Amino acid sequence: MFNLVDLTGKKIVLTGASQGIGRDTAIMLSKLGAKMILIARNEAKLQETLSMLEGEGHQYYLLDINELGNIEACIKNIVNDVGPVDGLVYAAGINNDRPLQLFKPDVVSNVLNVNLGGFIEIIRCLTKKKNFNSGMRIVGVSSTSAIKGTKAHVAYSASKAGMDGAVRCLAKELSEKGICVNTVAPGMIRTAMYYKYLDGNGGVEGNLNKGLLSRQYLGIGEAQDVAAAIAFLLSESARFITGISLPVDGGLTTN
Repeated sequence: MFNLVDLTGKKIVLTGASQGIGRDTAIMLSKLGAKMILIARNEAKLQETLSMLEGEGHQYYLLDINELGNIEACIKNIVNDVGPVDGLVYAAGINNDRPLQLFKPDVVSNVLNVNLGGFIEIIRCLTKKKNFNSGMRIVGVSSTSAIKGTKAHVAYSASKAGMDGAVRCLAKELSEKGICVNTVAPGMIRTAMYYKYLDGNGGVEGNLNKGLLSRQYLGIGEAQDVAAAIAFLLSESARFITGISLPVDGGLTTN
């Protein structure tokens, strides 16, 4: 039977693999036949994720994405161990909501480093000659926050808008190497980050959340919904798609 999304034997690097969208994506991609190369900073959680994957040949590497200077060495280790890779999913991300007057420079730099700086640096390293296979696919996990402003979301929203802007530039540059690069933009998805956001904004019954949820017409999404979109963008079926941000938001950005 024809499989529209077949990743059999594809070597996929995935950051942010220890929880949430990253973990669910790793599980789904393994079910589609991919060999997963997981990256995160928490070894215990990485091992948990690894135990949930289907198939064999998966590996993990410890890396704190916030330490941008360590990324290149990690990528060198990966390529030395498994050879050139076929795809990257950048699901690493942090949020540090707080009102403008409570922001400090280190808070902003940490969010921008992890959400944007690490994304660009890992792409730079992986797209060097002999580090990737023909037809490589790159997918970053952005957010509807890139275009829907929310109070006290300054650094996070800026980092995700930066990711989408970077992708539009990278799509042009990397097309010369036959590489497609895109993002997915989740709306309100049932993850630990979502519940943390709820707690800081009056819970489910808070006015801000009521407003957001009333405009996300299909309700709250699941991490698997985002994982499915990522899987498609990694597949051969998406070979003519590059430089876009694909909303996975239950209709939120139609407003």
